[in-house]
Amino acid sequence: MRTRLPLLALLLAVSFLSASAQHFSSFFRDSTLRLDYILSGNSEKTEITPDEHHLLSGWAGRRYHLDSLALRGNAQLYVHDEASGKLIYAFSFNPLYLEWRQTPLAKTERRTYEEVLRIPYPKAPVRVELVLCDAEQRPLAEQTQRIDPADILIRDHTGKPALPHKYLVHSGDSKDCIDLAILAEGYKASEMDTFLKDAEAATEALFSYEPFKSHRQHFNVVAVFSASEESGVAVPREKRWPRTAFSSHFDTFYSDRYLTTRQVKAINNALIGIPHEHLIILANSEVYGGGGMYNSYLLSSTHHKWYLPVVVHEFGHSFGGLTDEYFHEGDLAAASEHAMTVEPWEQNVTNLKDFSGKWSHLIKKGTPLPTPAKLQKKYPVGLYEGGAYLSKGMYRASYNCRMRTNDTPDFCPACHLALGKVIDYHLPPRKK
Repeated sequence: MRTRLPLLALLLAVSFLSASAQHFSSFFRDSTLRLDYILSGNSEKTEITPDEHHLLSGWAGRRYHLDSLALRGNAQLYVHDEASGKLIYAFSFNPLYLEWRQTPLAKTERRTYEEVLRIPYPKAPVRVELVLCDAEQRPLAEQTQRIDPADILIRDHTGKPALPHKYLVHSGDSKDCIDLAILAEGYKASEMDTFLKDAEAATEALFSYEPFKSHRQHFNVVAVFSASEESGVAVPREKRWPRTAFSSHFDTFYSDRYLTTRQVKAINNALIGIPHEHLIILANSEVYGGGGMYNSYLLSSTHHKWYLPVVVHEFGHSFGGLTDEYFHEGDLAAASEHAMTVEPWEQNVTNLKDFSGKWSHLIKKGTPLPTPAKLQKKYPVGLYEGGAYLSKGMYRASYNCRMRTNDTPDFCPACHLALGKVIDYHLPPRKK
C-alpha cells in the first residue's frame, strides 16, 4: 500500500525549503567567491594572511544549512553580513598547515602553505573570519577581512574556458546534487586515456561502498583532464622529481606513503569553470600511498594493487571527516592530532570525554566495554581500543574498518552513520 506524507509534515517541509532558498537568495547570488590565503608559522606562532579574491561562475556548494557546520574540523570560516551582523555562511576544513605545525620539524623551521576557500558570492559587503585551532580545539590564530563584492580588484574568471572534462556520473543540477571533481596529476596529454580509465575505476569503487552506493543518484562526478609536462609524481627518497601539474610528492613530513601537494592555487586554477564541491586528485604512480584532508582534497596514486581501497579510504577523510583508525609507531606523520583532554570531533573515534551522539546507540546491551579484540565476531560494534594514531585511550567502533585496513570490504557502522549524516547535510531536505 502506498504511504502518504501527512499534510502537516508536507507543509513544514515545503516551508523549510522555501525559507532555506530565500535565505540563500537574500544574501548570495549564484556565483562563487574564491578566497586565497597564506598560512605561515611554526610550532610557536601562526599567521593568517589574506591573498587574492576571485569571481567564478556558478555556485556548486550547499544552499541549505548555510550557517551551520556538519563537523567542527580543525579550522572554521564564518561569513557575516556586514549590515545586520547575521551569520550567513559557515564552513570547516583541515588545512595541511595544521598537520605541519605538530611535527617535530615545526620546532626548528618556519613554513608557508597556500589555502583556498570558496563561499557563495555575497550581494552586499561581508566580514569573513578564518579561525585555526590547536589540538585542544582552542583558537590558535584568527583573521577577519572585509570584502565588498563590488571591489574592482576581485579577479573575474567567469569568461575563462574550462579545461577539457567528461562527466562520469551526472545526476542533475548542482543545486540538487553533490559535485565531485577528479583531477589528473602526473599524466601527460598522451596519457589521458589511462587517466580516464583510472577515474572511472575510482568512481565505481567509491559507489560500491555504502552509504555512497545508495546515494549515487545524488552525486555528479566529473573527470578533469589536467595534463602534466612529465609522467609520474615526485618520490623524494628516490630522487624522482617529475614536472607535474600540481607538484605533488610522497614523503610528506618524511612519511614514505604520505602523498600531498602545497600547490593549492594551481589545483583551484585547474578547476575554474567546472562545478565542484569535493575533490579527488589521481596521481599517476605505482608507489603505494595517498593523503586526504577534510573539505580540502585527497591524493591517491593509481597503479598499485591497493589503489581502489586507498581512494575510498582517503575519501573517508576528505569528504566525511573520518580519522584513521590505525597506529604506526615511530612515524613522524603519525604524531597524534588529538589532545586527550577533549573529545575528538571526528565521528569514528572517541576518548570517552563526550561519547554521546556518536555510535553509543549502536552498541548492544551486554557488550563489554572496552571490547576485547578476541570477541570481535560476537560484538561487531563496541569500544575497541586504538585509533587516531593512538594505541591507548582512544577507541573505535569495530575491530576492523575501511578506515583501518585495506582489505576490509566495508566501512564500520560508526563510519557508515557518520558518512550518511554528511551526505544528508549537503543535500536539499527533499533529497535525503
